Amino acid sequence: MSEHQQGSFHRSSPLKGVAQDISQLMEKLDTNELYLEGDETDIDTTNETKASDGAQIPFSAVYMTKGFKEADVQIYITGAPIKAHVVDVERFTSTRKVPSPNIYTIELTHGEFNWRVKRKFKHFQELHRELLRYKALLRLPIPTRRFTVRRQTVKQGEPRTMPSLPRSSDHIVREEQISSRRRQLEDYLTKLLKMAMYRNYHAMMEFIGVSQLSFIHHLGPKGLEGYVMKRSGGHRIPGLNCCGSNKVCYRWSKRWLAVKDSFVTYMKPDSGAVAFVLLVDKEFTIKLGIKDTETKYGIRIENLSRYVNAKGYFEDVADALENAQEEIYITDWWLSPEIFLKRPVMEGNHWRLDYILKRKALQGVKIFVMLYKEVELALGINSGYSKRTLMKLHPNVKVMRHPDHVSSTVYLWAHHEKLVVIDQSVAFVGGIDLAYGRWDDQMHRLTDVGSVTRGALSPPTTTPTPTPAPTTNNNPPVDRVPDTSGETEETRNPARIRLERNGGEEEGGRMRGATWLNLVKRLQRQNLERSDSVSSSDSDWFTSKQNLLKDRLANLRKLRHLSANSDLPTPDDDSGSVRSLCPDIGQLVGQSRFWHGKDYCNFVYKDWIQLDKPFDDFIDRYTTPRMPWHDIAAVVHGKAARNLARHFIQRWNFTKIVKAKYRPVSYPYLLPKSMSTASELTYQVPGSMAARVQVLRSAADWSCGIKYHEESIHQAYMHVIENSQHYIYIENQFFISCADNKNVFNGIGDAIVKRILKAYRDKQRYRVYLVTPLMPGFEGDIKTGGGAAIQTVMHFNYRTIARGEHSIIERLRKEMEDMWMNYFSVCGLRTHAELDGNLVTELIYVHSKMLIADDRTVIIGSANINDRSMLGKRDSEMAVIVEDTGHVPSVMDGEEYQAGVFALHLRLHCFRLILGGFTDPSIDVQDPVSEKFFKEVWIPTSARNATIYEKVFRCLPSDHVRNNVDLVAFNAKSGLNTEDPAKAAEELKKIRGFLVQFPIYFLSEENLLPALSTKEGMVPMEVWT
Repeated sequence: MSEHQQGSFHRSSPLKGVAQDISQLMEKLDTNELYLEGDETDIDTTNETKASDGAQIPFSAVYMTKGFKEADVQIYITGAPIKAHVVDVERFTSTRKVPSPNIYTIELTHGEFNWRVKRKFKHFQELHRELLRYKALLRLPIPTRRFTVRRQTVKQGEPRTMPSLPRSSDHIVREEQISSRRRQLEDYLTKLLKMAMYRNYHAMMEFIGVSQLSFIHHLGPKGLEGYVMKRSGGHRIPGLNCCGSNKVCYRWSKRWLAVKDSFVTYMKPDSGAVAFVLLVDKEFTIKLGIKDTETKYGIRIENLSRYVNAKGYFEDVADALENAQEEIYITDWWLSPEIFLKRPVMEGNHWRLDYILKRKALQGVKIFVMLYKEVELALGINSGYSKRTLMKLHPNVKVMRHPDHVSSTVYLWAHHEKLVVIDQSVAFVGGIDLAYGRWDDQMHRLTDVGSVTRGALSPPTTTPTPTPAPTTNNNPPVDRVPDTSGETEETRNPARIRLERNGGEEEGGRMRGATWLNLVKRLQRQNLERSDSVSSSDSDWFTSKQNLLKDRLANLRKLRHLSANSDLPTPDDDSGSVRSLCPDIGQLVGQSRFWHGKDYCNFVYKDWIQLDKPFDDFIDRYTTPRMPWHDIAAVVHGKAARNLARHFIQRWNFTKIVKAKYRPVSYPYLLPKSMSTASELTYQVPGSMAARVQVLRSAADWSCGIKYHEESIHQAYMHVIENSQHYIYIENQFFISCADNKNVFNGIGDAIVKRILKAYRDKQRYRVYLVTPLMPGFEGDIKTGGGAAIQTVMHFNYRTIARGEHSIIERLRKEMEDMWMNYFSVCGLRTHAELDGNLVTELIYVHSKMLIADDRTVIIGSANINDRSMLGKRDSEMAVIVEDTGHVPSVMDGEEYQAGVFALHLRLHCFRLILGGFTDPSIDVQDPVSEKFFKEVWIPTSARNATIYEKVFRCLPSDHVRNNVDLVAFNAKSGLNTEDPAKAAEELKKIRGFLVQFPIYFLSEENLLPALSTKEGMVPMEVWT
């Protein structure tokens, strides 16, 4: 040890000793010896600041709590006085002599908050002694940080004289003196509360029952608060068989309990950290007494604990994130940090998700993300990479993954909900993950060859990009105030919801120069150097020097020297996005790019790989079309958003409890905002409208930690179908239902059968429209029948629709033979394009989870129609059910009809999109039930489109292929696209929209269940259902 260090040690040791001795002396000081009466207090109120109108403690204060005894703790609203009134006195009678027989009810007011506490005279005495002791301690030069800060916070000249407290005991106060005693205590407390020195002391805060959470506006009204001894049932000492009343068997901790209007929490006094949050739900109960609590004076608290496609959804999410002020909650089945939320990319990385989150974190916004932790052998979504990438952005970004498969024994089920919540006031919900492959618009493009594409410069050989259909400004939104756990209680204050249509505009024109120099300049003008930067996990955020533009320019320089000869590089010589630079310069054409790197995908052709290299292509854009993505989502405001936020909070806090790595205070408990402030919106998505909205979910003990599972989405589907009067329109990624109580248990298909049979027996016109993917979204070659996973899901889809005794069509046929076709229609979506001079087609993957009934009710969410999503005990899901409050004149079955504004606009948009109504205004979709629409528009359009696609492309699945022999013969014959491309192009001009009939007889003579020897066959059957 150096001499300097030794000297410092010797000098500091006596100071520490003196400080310790003085502290111990004052702790042992008999406060009963201190005078209870002081001099008359001279309180200077002239400098008392008035509370400014609307002064509030920001919600972000919940993340900055400190130890209760810290001197600089923010408790009160700046400038707002605390007023105290003793409003009642209760006389406590007993056979025994009680030192303080009177109980005083004190009503306090601070800003907008009002609350009451009950205190005895002895509590006033204890407070007085503690404040006198505190005053005495401040006069002593105790060299500890706490007292030093305390002395510094007491302003020079601030009154310190204690007000007088009556000396006489309550026991000798006569009845006629009670009123006088009341005024004395009220005057005493009022004077204390006007002096910051005493008002801010922890003993006073305990006396009046306030904490750092008391006066935060968005936490709602002030509730009961105070110290409790909290017993943790999980800390019983193993091996001791105690009844529970003995402290030896449990760990008891002193905690500050705070009761709010929608949750109960307790805090650690030493650090101020929120130590637990219990949400108030339909199973919230309070039990008292030794029988239920195993403690004489114990308390036991328990609980249960529109967007069509992603273009508009992503844009509104981006704008909402940009307007976040306090918190951002995100939970997805899959999240890709490097996706662009606004496209085409015209502003560099500004609208890239990870850049947005980084920007907001730097502004102080707290960001919380929950990701599904996949079984890596089964799924390649690489949530670990997503977590690492996000966590590197900023300390304000916290990411959890759940479940831990080994410790939780949850291997089969997934967190499937998709939520983005902003400041607990705006919430996006539906089927759209912030992930690769999801962004799309109403064009449903098959091709995107990047900023440099092949084709003759003048004139271009590729078909021109079609002009997007115009959209209206009637973007329907919705709302109904949901109950926390999916109950059906309505409130007077409606939420706000929007379901946005995609504009589908394609920005950026074709380049008109052929020289290499012009090409380089135009690439630079497109700002691609910033927009195509590499993953944020592999490079510094704003100083990245590696980007795809430099790769492109390097290849362009090569092409400059190679353009004179014909020995150009072969496709195998290039990879990723530089593949577009292989042709001769004379063939290069510039256009905007929508899907970068891994975002350009066709997951049936090839599943995602190397997600840690986000801007590397993994399929050839010139040989393989992308698979378009059709999806639905909604945004809600107000109380509906509050309830979606509560679900996120419940999941977050539960995960924090069950996963030890998230228990440190760096991962805070989240607190729900009060419903009483839900209408105070700091940001609202444009185009929203009022409606009644109910939040629904599928949740269980493994996903949320609740005692009883919840399946309110399943119940809502059943209820809406059973009570529908005219039609239901369903878009869903899966259609696995019709319960046999063996492999399938949800009753949605059964409800459809019952409702159709009722209409048939009553001779009522009724329609059921189902739009679902033509093929499941698993990797596999359909020309060979698809992979085992594809065939397994196909088996259960067909079992629900048309095959076997439990199927909808077979059950309808028993009573109405082929008349079922007047009631039930199943369709898929398909489109076509020209890719590198060749005609190509691909199915449009329907990922929606939506039901519309009678142009009045809508369900939008993340839940598929299968047991995984509907039963509650399996995958976790979220949804909203929307009931219109505003109505407009419409037509239903040829009669005048009052349709809901939101539901009608959504259904009209969907029908026009898939039937071609945006490009052909003569297509009338107003009446969804009439014979004219059903038999002259819907059925003919879907049948004609399917026939043309099969004739031109020989595409699968097809009703002409009923077994594997048919499959071989079908593939052996070429389509018109190869035999006569010109004639094929003429045929394709007859296509209207995207709707095609679903081939219900495809491979109907084959057993599509996997062999037991395959890995798919070894998986439990409930994984597929």
